[in-house]
Amino acid sequence: MRVLMFGWEFPPHITGGLGTACYGLTRGLSHIKELDVLFVVPKAHGDENQTAIKVMGANNVSIRQRKIDFKKFQKEMEYIEVDTHIIPYVDPEDYWKMTKVKVDGVKKIVQTDEEGKIAFSGKYGSDLLHEIANYALVASVIAQDNEFDVIHAHDWLAYPAGIAAKEASGKPLVVHVHATDFDRSGGSVNPTVFEIEKRGLDAADKIITVSNLTRTIVIEKYGQHPDKVVTVYNAVEPKDMETEIPFKKNKDEKIVTFLGRITMQKGPEYFVEAAYRVLQKMNNVRFVMAGSGDMMEKMIRRAAELKITDKFHFTGFLKGEDVFTMLRMSDLYVMPSVSEPFGISPLEAMQSNVPVLISYQSGVAEILDHAIKTNFWDIEAMADAIYGVLKYPSLSKMFIRHGKSEVESLKWEDSALKVKEVYDSVAQTN
Repeated sequence: MRVLMFGWEFPPHITGGLGTACYGLTRGLSHIKELDVLFVVPKAHGDENQTAIKVMGANNVSIRQRKIDFKKFQKEMEYIEVDTHIIPYVDPEDYWKMTKVKVDGVKKIVQTDEEGKIAFSGKYGSDLLHEIANYALVASVIAQDNEFDVIHAHDWLAYPAGIAAKEASGKPLVVHVHATDFDRSGGSVNPTVFEIEKRGLDAADKIITVSNLTRTIVIEKYGQHPDKVVTVYNAVEPKDMETEIPFKKNKDEKIVTFLGRITMQKGPEYFVEAAYRVLQKMNNVRFVMAGSGDMMEKMIRRAAELKITDKFHFTGFLKGEDVFTMLRMSDLYVMPSVSEPFGISPLEAMQSNVPVLISYQSGVAEILDHAIKTNFWDIEAMADAIYGVLKYPSLSKMFIRHGKSEVESLKWEDSALKVKEVYDSVAQTN
């Protein structure tokens, strides 16, 4: 079976959990012998790891002298208007500096180079919706030029590409929901994004969600039939921590870490407030907010108002090995997300021998037994849990020991087998 897969980013060029999940799943799928995956991104840089699958950039596909019904295509894609500054994941270094702007007019002309190729940034800037439309245009060409059995599109950015490929080939479409705009916006959905998501879900032959939390949103908010929606949990890439040099720190000082986008969805304000309460009880603890986002300045101001800046640190965006260095420094990892479809970072923390505290409002809470769980809004319970783990070493050791064992049982190969079952179900009915 051959799979034509559309995503928006692929390691090493990633800005969040979406790229990490796509890589993990495709690596898991590569272990299935009868399965071949062609993974398409808007812009391929040439340094992607292609040992497991083939990666193709839409920026390298020529549309010159192609038979494309532009009128029909424009009609199909007319809901993708360049009318708002939408930044779903963004370049983490610049996210918090950006403000919403209005872009007047819609670009009607498809601009290509002398080889008939369309330039893509592959990022999340003000031209994002125009790039999504162009990505779908190229997807229809890729679908005509390649043999495959199933189309798989990851998240709303790639849904129009999946729809275009389905229109061009008649092959079944599977869409993978890693998040919805209800998660990102806290309920105040952007109508343009919602419309793109809705059309992608409606066009899909089958829908994969990363948790039952997300499955419920897809069914209730997007009107999808329950039989059409299947939950397949994410996993974590195996990592050998034993060969790495442990970070040396003051053994009498504790570190509690928040690591992620500093946005409403991730609940950073609850972490700050809980930190203030813990610091009223103990002084030998430092709190770290690692990441960047549109709420970063607000969090810095709030920490200053609470007079805890001597014990509260902002590192900025971390990636690669810096993430694991930060985790290995930590005595507790906290993810107080308001709405988290899944959440891979707690699994990475558990890999790093760090106990984790997560919100009940996260998908990963559905599968973890050895994680501390509170409601995101319950600051007192969160503060009590943090204090307990830091104050009582035996409690921390118990979560570390059982958590490490638990996370090692979550393998991408198992997730991939469940995704293959979804492929089989749509291929049989097609």
